Amino acid sequence: MSVETTASTSETATPVRTAHHRHYLMCKPSHFTVNYSINPWMEPSKPTDTARAVEQWQKLHDLYLELGHEVELIEPLAGYPDMVYTANGGFLIDGRAYVPKFRFVERQGEAPAFADWFRGAGYDTVIPEEVNEGEGDFLLVGDVILAGTGFRSTGDSHREVGEVFGREVVSLNLVDPRFYHLDTAIAVLDPVQGVEHGGPERANIAYLPGAFDDQSRAILEERFPDAILVSDEDGSVFGLNSASDGYNVIISPRAKGFEVQLRERGYNPIMVDLSELLLGGGGIKCCTLELRGEA
Repeated sequence: MSVETTASTSETATPVRTAHHRHYLMCKPSHFTVNYSINPWMEPSKPTDTARAVEQWQKLHDLYLELGHEVELIEPLAGYPDMVYTANGGFLIDGRAYVPKFRFVERQGEAPAFADWFRGAGYDTVIPEEVNEGEGDFLLVGDVILAGTGFRSTGDSHREVGEVFGREVVSLNLVDPRFYHLDTAIAVLDPVQGVEHGGPERANIAYLPGAFDDQSRAILEERFPDAILVSDEDGSVFGLNSASDGYNVIISPRAKGFEVQLRERGYNPIMVDLSELLLGGGGIKCCTLELRGEA
């Protein structure tokens, strides 16, 4: 299903954007808390409200359904409060699922649960040899996989993911510990590429330049000359940790500048507050794993 939408301003017509049906995996934060610290956002001394986290998550879940998307659920496991961040639970293209191998022991028990879910759903499931954290560090843009390293996934996983999917992999080095996963520093705005598929000729992204080293910024500038460059102010509220269907872009309500930038490009930003889950270092995209291709 796709819905074609034209946006315009008073001066010039902005590009036509198309909303594409998406298929997501989510996990209810029934056990959410912060009782350890594996990223700069996590402070166990700060109180967390599990009920509030569930309420905020539910609004995101229900919004996806209202937009016509399909949402699957994986059962949350007690003792794994970060399981809500399903984007780290795998990376899927064309019905093949590449399972994570978490760096930190606190999350390692999640990987078998995700592998079992993928197998049960009929996906061709690949168990990795290399440390990787799924769609947290791997983003599909058109036919190319952008792969992050520097804090979680290792460079060897970039080679491995390329072999698993037979795709070009572009390695990008993250240098700011606040943006420890690639999906905190880059948002894929166009999940579908190609006019023959109803998408733009070239898929575009938004990113935070300061999250990357000089070489990685040069790569992004060359490959995505029309990208939206997001301010540190918007990046630091996880504005880039967003989900897009090609027209609707779900973002943090605090990313005010990014909201304006998206509207200027013809996208439809929709604000969802996941402030409680940000206490664990995750936002909208972290809670959303894309299931690409039916098995």
